[in-house]
Amino acid sequence: MDTRPPTSLLRLLVCLWQCSSVQPSYIIDSIGLTLLPSATVPSGTAVTLKCRIIVSRYRNFSLTYDFAFTRDNVLLHSTTSHEETAEYQLAPARAADSGSYECRVTVGNKSKSSFSQELDVQGLQVPTLNISKSTLYDSEEFQAVCNAPDERGNLVFQFHERDSSGETRLLKQTATSGTSSQTMLVLRKVGDSVLFCHYEIALVSGNRRSNQSNEIHVLVRGLYITPIMNVLYTLPNIYEGDILEVVCKVVNPPKGVEVFLTKDGQILKRAMVSLNHRLRAQEGDSGELVCKAQWGNVQKETYTTITVKSLFSQPRLIMQPITIFEGDKFKVTCSVTILVPERINNETMHFSIFKDNVQISSSATYSSVAQPGLNGNYTCRATAPSLTPGHNFQKDSPVMVVQAKIPVSRPTLAVVGGTLVLGQPFRLLCHSSSGTMPITYTLLGPDRAPESQVVRSPGERAVFSTTAVYRSSDISSLLCQAQNTRAPVNGSGEMLLSSTTIIEPVSKPVLTLLPSSGHVAEGGALTLICSVNKGTPPYSFSWHHSETLNTLHSQTEEQMKASLIISAVKPEDRGGYYCVCSNPARLSKQSRTVQVGVTMASWKKALIAIMCTLLLLVLILALVFRRRRRRQLSVKSAGTKVERLSLTQAEVNQAANVTPGIMGKSVWSEHTSGSESDDQASERAADRPRPQHPEMQSDPHGGVSLQDDAQTGSVEYAQLNHDLGQPGFHGNVLEDGNDEVEECGDTMVAVEPRA
Repeated sequence: MDTRPPTSLLRLLVCLWQCSSVQPSYIIDSIGLTLLPSATVPSGTAVTLKCRIIVSRYRNFSLTYDFAFTRDNVLLHSTTSHEETAEYQLAPARAADSGSYECRVTVGNKSKSSFSQELDVQGLQVPTLNISKSTLYDSEEFQAVCNAPDERGNLVFQFHERDSSGETRLLKQTATSGTSSQTMLVLRKVGDSVLFCHYEIALVSGNRRSNQSNEIHVLVRGLYITPIMNVLYTLPNIYEGDILEVVCKVVNPPKGVEVFLTKDGQILKRAMVSLNHRLRAQEGDSGELVCKAQWGNVQKETYTTITVKSLFSQPRLIMQPITIFEGDKFKVTCSVTILVPERINNETMHFSIFKDNVQISSSATYSSVAQPGLNGNYTCRATAPSLTPGHNFQKDSPVMVVQAKIPVSRPTLAVVGGTLVLGQPFRLLCHSSSGTMPITYTLLGPDRAPESQVVRSPGERAVFSTTAVYRSSDISSLLCQAQNTRAPVNGSGEMLLSSTTIIEPVSKPVLTLLPSSGHVAEGGALTLICSVNKGTPPYSFSWHHSETLNTLHSQTEEQMKASLIISAVKPEDRGGYYCVCSNPARLSKQSRTVQVGVTMASWKKALIAIMCTLLLLVLILALVFRRRRRRQLSVKSAGTKVERLSLTQAEVNQAANVTPGIMGKSVWSEHTSGSESDDQASERAADRPRPQHPEMQSDPHGGVSLQDDAQTGSVEYAQLNHDLGQPGFHGNVLEDGNDEVEECGDTMVAVEPRA
């Protein structure tokens, strides 16, 4: 049996696999927007916006399109479709639909917009005007409605009036988001008038105005409800206490008229058609009375001004003295001025004095001694009988505040920070512990102009910037005055001496040396003493070497001097030294620089002296040996009876070998190794060439001949030095002509000249 799948099934699976493996591919070629029937239409026309997309794609894939219609970049409508065309209708189109339209289509992750198309909807709907009544009184409110029901958008309505003379004026303007405007209007001119309205719509391209609405004729009649007002009183002048009667009424009013009597915005009385109001005149009743008549929303007014004269003035309190301090006597007096003596008798006037609304006196005066308990608000009340039985006039004075001042206490002086450094500026505080503000503080002192400060609140302080003082006694001469209207109180600067830490800067330090000569032997001790002659302790001393940047030593002392000991002086310790001193004034001062010399140690001098002595002994031995050898040569010369004396080479070598030396070595020989023998040294000497002296001649027997005895010593000395490779005396012996000079340390030793 064949178990293989059918060929058609295999083809179907292969096709499904290939189709699923291929990704959709497409390109938006263009977007087109069409306005139908046209881009310019009259208002009320149905307009269709048709959007079409053209797409290029791979094979015949099905795509989904998202259409979005906008006007002036504001979204109007959106839809999703598998079709390549979408529509949006404006039915009917109005002026508010005018603008710039676009269509944007989104396919997957791709989007494209059409070109803008301008739609112009021409014409606005003619509005209609309706009013609540066409016959009305002047100043009477009525309702008006302007309506354009078919329009859309933000509309601004305007209501106009045209009178019989043809003059037109704007009554009111309203803005609304709807299609109509309802408002209340008032006509104030009596006669015939014509009312109409229109509206404006705001578009991106600009405002458009509608045509005028229908006109409505109205008749405005005069409303004669202006009230009349009379003020009745018996005398020509109105005085306080007089009885006044006020009449306010409307003649031949329409039904429903109300009248009101008001003063300063307050309703005194209200009635229908007319009213009567009686009142007793008071000093504060002077002013304007208003009589108002109201019918519906129509008002008419009448004004009358009245003046009420006072019989006596308002009481007044006077205190003597004007300014008082605690402990001072004071007197309060209440007084008035009689303005109408024929009505008010001074003998019948009664006075009362109050403190904080509590009566403290039943007369026109009050006396006491100022103290904190009497501080407060004082008033005076004057009462006088009226001509009308049972009525009295009563008036209160304005409030007078009595506040006894506290005398300023003796001021105290204090240095800000509590520390004063002589020679440096400082700040001085002047303060009184008690006293009523304001307080004037004045700082006085010798050789300075007075300086004042006013302290007005408890948180303030009088702080003076003061120039430097150089002596403690100058501080006590400062003086601070405090004053609050009385005689000033003085505070002396002597209190500063006990309450202030006074710091005197140090003087310039002096550096002295021990030994005082300033010359110290190497290895010896050197003492550096730094001292000052004034200043406040503690003192900070430091020593410095001018050749280095580091501080040698520093220390703090209560005494005016301190010392630094260098126990073992070294050659590098020579040079300049100085010291620096400071104290709590934080002002460092430096001494002058002192030079220190370091001489050689005594044991070194002794060693040099010993070496010089030994060298001198060697030179003396050498001279003695040379003279002895000279005598021997002289004896030999006399015994041979020959004119020339011959000296063999062996004898010369023997004479060189017996030359005195130091520590087993010849002073004229080269320094050879201590392990060499005398024979080895002689052999090296024999191997070296021997230069000939100008006066020396070779002997046939191998010797050296000297021409005369007088030159024997010199020839021998010269030949020995030639054999040793020393043209002269080196080291500490110098050759100068016929003399020999030895330098030993600082001493020059003369050697006897050659014969």
